[in-house]
Amino acid sequence: MTISDNNQQALDSPEIPALAFYGKMLTFSRLQFSTDDFAAIASQLESTLSNKNSNIPVLIDSEVEQDLAALVELLWSWGLQPIGVVTGLLDKQARQLRLAIFPADGKRIERILPSKKATTQLSQVAASKDSAQTTPANDSVSSTTDNSGSAVNSQAAATTEVNATTETTLTAETLISAEHITSLIYDQMLRSGQSLNHVGGDLILTNSVNSGAEAITDNNLHVYGRAQGRLVAGATGDKDARIFCQVFNPSLVSVAGTYCLRDNLPEHVIDKSVEVRYLEGQGLVFTVMDNA
Repeated sequence: MTISDNNQQALDSPEIPALAFYGKMLTFSRLQFSTDDFAAIASQLESTLSNKNSNIPVLIDSEVEQDLAALVELLWSWGLQPIGVVTGLLDKQARQLRLAIFPADGKRIERILPSKKATTQLSQVAASKDSAQTTPANDSVSSTTDNSGSAVNSQAAATTEVNATTETTLTAETLISAEHITSLIYDQMLRSGQSLNHVGGDLILTNSVNSGAEAITDNNLHVYGRAQGRLVAGATGDKDARIFCQVFNPSLVSVAGTYCLRDNLPEHVIDKSVEVRYLEGQGLVFTVMDNA
């Protein structure tokens, strides 16, 4: 988690820090390779690129083994700037070359929990999320989960009555598998010029996000105050990430890299309690949540 205050940092501290982390959305291209034939790769680069001075940052995503050092040199020779690889076959070579390793699509970066308290916190958030998913929403998006939800609840109750030991075992396994995710609860207001960036779990803001501020996470984003500024969930490509806001009026909203500016938001969701998610083929879907 990093938080930075661009406007107040110089005033609050008598000394300028040696470094500062900032959460920013950067754009780069992703090159997918299905062959290790450098001649074929060079030929396609020649037909694709108009010049060798594009200086485009690129991410290497290969389905086959590669001589990564040679591939990097080839890309540089065509004016491309390799910054890392998608995790997979090239991880070992990438570490040797000091290149970044990015998670694959739909994967979340894992972070080890610092304490048992964080595990408890995660469990409460997960329980709340499951409860919210089974609650019907009053919106144009239809819900067909009522009957299936009842069946699941009945089956779960029967399982509990038959074998309490099994339930205990499943709970323990759930906590163990969750030990790589840390949710962050932030209680203060995010003011203009501030950036809050959390990687490895849900980001939960109990206060407001002011205009000119940004909240970024690779998982789900929750804002229980007024949500203005820039709101980003699924920052590393997780298309299942969602944004939940009590009062929705952001300057920009983004899930898994797909974004929408304030001027393009549906009017009926402004200043309402809203859920934002990504659906393949539809893009961002905005759902007004029923508070009744």
